[in-house]
Amino acid sequence: MSPPAKRENLLVNLIFNIAIPSLILAKASTPELLGPVGGLVIALLFPVSYGLWDFAQRRQANFISIIGFASVLLTGGLGLMQVDTFWFAVKEAAVPSIIGLAVWASMFTSRPLVRQFLFNDQAFDTVKIETALDQRDNRNAFNRLLGNSTYWLVASFTLSAVLNFVLARWLLKSPTGSPEFNAELGKMNALSWPVIVVPTMIITLFALWHLVSGIKRLSGLTFEEMMHTPPPKTES
Repeated sequence: MSPPAKRENLLVNLIFNIAIPSLILAKASTPELLGPVGGLVIALLFPVSYGLWDFAQRRQANFISIIGFASVLLTGGLGLMQVDTFWFAVKEAAVPSIIGLAVWASMFTSRPLVRQFLFNDQAFDTVKIETALDQRDNRNAFNRLLGNSTYWLVASFTLSAVLNFVLARWLLKSPTGSPEFNAELGKMNALSWPVIVVPTMIITLFALWHLVSGIKRLSGLTFEEMMHTPPPKTES
């Protein structure tokens, strides 16, 4: 059995894929600095570089890097076209909406995305859990549990989409490409953490708690037995 993928640093992930590109688009894309095209190119380099580096380390496509690249490309592209700010609000809502739709649709496939977001080998000893579920003839009940957790996960992305749209419509008032618009975009990115990330994270954590509680009940394993523990290092 192949070892589980190396864990990544979530803080570094968010900094390279979201924080730095957003800061460049909002603060460094003015004509006096990088310019709109230069700012977009430099901003795109961060999620692309991080995604390639992370793939070399873990041999897995980085989902957040893909989303970050698409989001930065859309934001910069809309800015270059100088479209109405309404479409920026649509873009802000579209990204979490697409993720939520993909999570929901994956329920009907052999590889539901809830296994990547919540029930994965990096956190859980999935082999031990699934063996215990089979021994207690609770595999069907577990699949229903995954379905319920998926709906909570979809709810978190739906809330994120609504809050993104409302925040963008509230803050983005100036013409796109203007210094005032860039300042508003920076303010929106800063406020997105307390306004959007916190409530959606609460729902996601509830989904994880619901999943963990259900697994404990269906498998008979303790929390410690459920969690993945890396093998001890052997001295060479």
